[in-house]
Amino acid sequence: MKAFKYILLGFTAFASLSCEEFLKEEPEAFLSEDQYYKTQADAVNAVNAVYFFLNSGGSSVQTPYNTLFNTGMNMAGDDEDPGPGATNPDVRSLSVLAHSSTNLRIYELWQQHYAAIKKANVVLEKVPAIQFDEALKTRLLGETKFLRALYYFNLVRLYGDVPLILEYQKYVNAADYAIAKSPSADVYAQIEKDLTEAASVLPATYASPNVGRATAGAAKALLAKVYLTQASLPLKVSAKYQSAVNKAEEALSAADGGTGNYGYDLVANYAEVFLPAFKNNKEHIFSAQFKSNSLAQGNNEWPRSILSGVPGLNGNYAHMVRYYTQGNDKFFSIYKLFKPGDKRRDVTFVRSFTSPSNGRKYGLPIANAAVPNDSTPFWNKWADPASTAVTNQSAANVPIIRYAELLLIHAEAENEANGPTTKAYKSLNKVRKRAGLADLTTGLTKDQFRDSVYLDRRLELTYEYQRWFDLIRQRDANYNSTFVANQQKVGKTNAAPKHVFFPIPQSEIDNNALLKQNPLWE
Repeated sequence: MKAFKYILLGFTAFASLSCEEFLKEEPEAFLSEDQYYKTQADAVNAVNAVYFFLNSGGSSVQTPYNTLFNTGMNMAGDDEDPGPGATNPDVRSLSVLAHSSTNLRIYELWQQHYAAIKKANVVLEKVPAIQFDEALKTRLLGETKFLRALYYFNLVRLYGDVPLILEYQKYVNAADYAIAKSPSADVYAQIEKDLTEAASVLPATYASPNVGRATAGAAKALLAKVYLTQASLPLKVSAKYQSAVNKAEEALSAADGGTGNYGYDLVANYAEVFLPAFKNNKEHIFSAQFKSNSLAQGNNEWPRSILSGVPGLNGNYAHMVRYYTQGNDKFFSIYKLFKPGDKRRDVTFVRSFTSPSNGRKYGLPIANAAVPNDSTPFWNKWADPASTAVTNQSAANVPIIRYAELLLIHAEAENEANGPTTKAYKSLNKVRKRAGLADLTTGLTKDQFRDSVYLDRRLELTYEYQRWFDLIRQRDANYNSTFVANQQKVGKTNAAPKHVFFPIPQSEIDNNALLKQNPLWE
């Protein structure tokens, strides 16, 4: 596993001190900001601090790719629900779209993204002046621009117009920190700029111990997704569809019609996308890195999906599938959207857990008249078979963008720009073939092909923090948003257009005289 991902800046050094040394007052040992940013090591550590917000965590902290995107975002969607172990009132209110601008999880998403952006802005201001290897410096600045773009991409999709802060803020007066929101188009323009500059300087690959850092291919793949998002709702910049096609093809491998030379491809076995033993494989374009039981850098999702009360397992069943009524089945869920032969289903879910203590299986039967012998499916993507004795966290990485999604981006954008062409079919069918499904029927209309891509995105990427963003941007044949209809279909009858974006956290508005609430939340 990559050591750079697990650095807890400032804390690692403390861990080696005795209690007496730790408590000793030594003002002369304090490093001021002007003293710190002096060496190559300082620069590397500063960039590591920007990565830190992807995967840090622990028993009391959630970060975006370590459970916060579930408890603070995906549970507001149509595939997931808080289980019995999710007792936080802010999480439960979000899951039924009863949240407000004072919701803690909505604030934490805002705060942690801007904290990461602040770290990135520090790097971009301080590191250029440090004297060390220029090639390494250029790479570190490229990584930082990639990460800043990713954080802003999340913010603009979650909240719409947001403050665009591109400098290191170190003011004396509190009033100087007041900044108004920038239009989404301006935020996206900066995201594009950062990713384009990052792609031009980042390497194609890394050797150990740096595997897992941002690459040129990752910057291009993420930029393709940024273009697709802008072309979709709510911005509807339709010219960006072709931009998404072109950029995706710069990252796609030659065998898939691209010009990329990054070595990307699908792994044959869908399970290997998620199993810790196969992390950072050829399908992983960019991932949040995790290491179990090491400086709180484990993936905390796994125990949240394990049934509580199983001897030998540390599950609290905080995350469960959302049930809704379809026909006579009152316990329909995303699990039943998978065809029985779809290889992704039994990797994404399990129906029971085997106790390592007594060997017995534990599950939850459902009294479902429409489906005899029905039982509860449990999320399983972040399971760590190598850590069955310690299931309070997992070493499974979280893919932020992987090759299967790049193929789906290409298929969707090509269909929107040029219709369901041979290229579009080829990209979608490659994903379907790995899942064990037949090629998509030829001769589909653009609308039919779009619906097929949407469904395969939902099934391929479920529980990977993608569904909420897709709910926001996807549409019907008439370019109308499907957000409200999709939410109401699963029983969220109070879903309304205002829920497409989160409200700006009230505490941020209280502290920033120039920051205004999103219109539908006023």
